[in-house]
Amino acid sequence: MSGSIATTTLVLVGGYAGSGKTEFARFLGDVSGWAFLDKDSITRRLTERLLISLDGDPHDRHTDLYLNEVRPLEYKCLMDTANYNIDCAISTILAAPFIAELKNPAWLSRLTNRCKAKGVDVAVIWVRCDVDSMREYIEFRDAPRDAWKLANWDAYASRLDTETSPPGVHLTVDNRLGAAISVADQTREALRRVLP
Repeated sequence: MSGSIATTTLVLVGGYAGSGKTEFARFLGDVSGWAFLDKDSITRRLTERLLISLDGDPHDRHTDLYLNEVRPLEYKCLMDTANYNIDCAISTILAAPFIAELKNPAWLSRLTNRCKAKGVDVAVIWVRCDVDSMREYIEFRDAPRDAWKLANWDAYASRLDTETSPPGVHLTVDNRLGAAISVADQTREALRRVLP
């Protein structure tokens, strides 16, 4: 994670639903001037239509149908778009959960090696948030894709590891309500660490 303003950099911002990863990534893009791509914004309409065509719920984000048939395509679209940017020397910030990807060291290693071969630095940032704050953020945004999570909150939240960051993470941002350091200050620190 040793980029410079002249070095193309790919930044992955991951975190659970409602952790604030999209807002953090957007602010990082505002501060750095780098392109910002959000998985949900890029893929939502296609995801919903694909789920309907597969006789599924357009807002499903938890069944095997979504996890096995749709989710891989969402990430493929996001990563393909990012690759087009970095091939054009456009530093890019991606916002997506990246939960399965970051738990798989081989995935991150392949990505890092592919980028390194192109002279592109990779930085991975995890946005950590407590369960109560995530629920508050999710309730506030009121997105249909979160309906199952909210209706099954205890079961959903019991699967989250909010105490540790996945392996391979370079920087963890604390986005709990009442965090000691503001997200704005943490964003500036993240950019300082990505750039020399």
